[in-house]
Amino acid sequence: MTPTSSQADAQLPLRQMLICGALIVTLSMGIRHSFGLWLQPITMAHGWTREDYSVAMAVQNLVWGAAGPLVGWWADRSGAFRVLWLGALLYALGLFGMATTDQHLSFVLTCGVTIGLAQACTTYAVIYGVVGRNIDASQRSWAMGITAAAGSFGQFLMVPLASTLIHKLDWSPALSSLSLAALLIGPLAFGLREARRQAPAAAPSQHGKTAALLDGTPISAGAALKEAFGHRDYLLLTAGYFVCGFQLAFIGVHLPSYLRDHQLDPQVATTALALIGLFNVFGTYAAGTLGQRIRKTWILSFIYAMRGVAMIAFVFTPPTPLSVGLFAATMGALWLSTVPPTNAVVAQMLGVKHLSMLGGIVFFSHQIGSFMGVWLAGRLYDATGSYQVVWWIAIVLAFAAALINLPIREQLQPARRLVSA
Repeated sequence: MTPTSSQADAQLPLRQMLICGALIVTLSMGIRHSFGLWLQPITMAHGWTREDYSVAMAVQNLVWGAAGPLVGWWADRSGAFRVLWLGALLYALGLFGMATTDQHLSFVLTCGVTIGLAQACTTYAVIYGVVGRNIDASQRSWAMGITAAAGSFGQFLMVPLASTLIHKLDWSPALSSLSLAALLIGPLAFGLREARRQAPAAAPSQHGKTAALLDGTPISAGAALKEAFGHRDYLLLTAGYFVCGFQLAFIGVHLPSYLRDHQLDPQVATTALALIGLFNVFGTYAAGTLGQRIRKTWILSFIYAMRGVAMIAFVFTPPTPLSVGLFAATMGALWLSTVPPTNAVVAQMLGVKHLSMLGGIVFFSHQIGSFMGVWLAGRLYDATGSYQVVWWIAIVLAFAAALINLPIREQLQPARRLVSA
């Protein structure tokens, strides 16, 4: 593939950027998706309730989302290199803290706050900012799909690895081992180290011209925020992403315990999470590729609606290894397939100069949903002894998100920027 002019200017080889970005997301998201396997070992070891564990995971999601816009602003301003190194160190520290603390407050501070900050520094908002700045708009959705798909493979790899470590080493040494793996994010950051950018008279837009107000003033971070919050379609996209977070956090953290409650072998849960990761590879790549050909918001509506259908079928079917496998494969294809079109729509509507920051704000909505999904599931389970109510909340939200995304327009606002036709 011949590099475009924007790639050449950025001095980041396409293959290097995609491989390093995918490996970083593989480690960060792969470790994160295995946390559901630790719910029962940790609660049993410390005598905690499921809500106790869920609170820490909920805080993790909320901190991740709240820190996202600030981390994104830092990455947009200074590049991703230092951000990723900080994330690697925080991730290792948080995992080691999870492994060694036996106090609930300390667990919330390590698992919740520290790892939440680490994830903000090492996941999609930061990586996609680099991709957005270093690849032409004609290939952006595809490149984001490639990165997400390759990163999704991390869940397929890391969940069985985490399960094996738990059974071979016990849960605490297993977490300590993963803390060492998280440190690998730092060396990989060298592959995303961008050349120091001089402050230009006007920042490059996704069309390769200028991103500026009509009076020629370059768009500052503050102006970009004002523009985004006055953009109806950006707000609708942000609202829809709340649902994605609710569903993924609930299923990712509580599905193993839900299956254990139905007397299924723990290996069924491990296989289910691994299948989600495997089929996630195909789903995210397909969403990114299709986003080059059809409206990305139609893709998002389809994904949310199909999640609702899949969950209805799962709720009405007695859990067996076969039904769980089919559900996991289906949800896997729909899992992170929302990520490439969502971020590509943000770039298309508002440009790439502040993509990490603006994408981080959309992701904050996702993480508020994650907070609600993981905490509410633990809360309602302790109150009712069942996850049934949470499943139906997730189903209703799926169809609501499908409707919210239908009217979203993807076009750049021509009245606000000077761009080529």
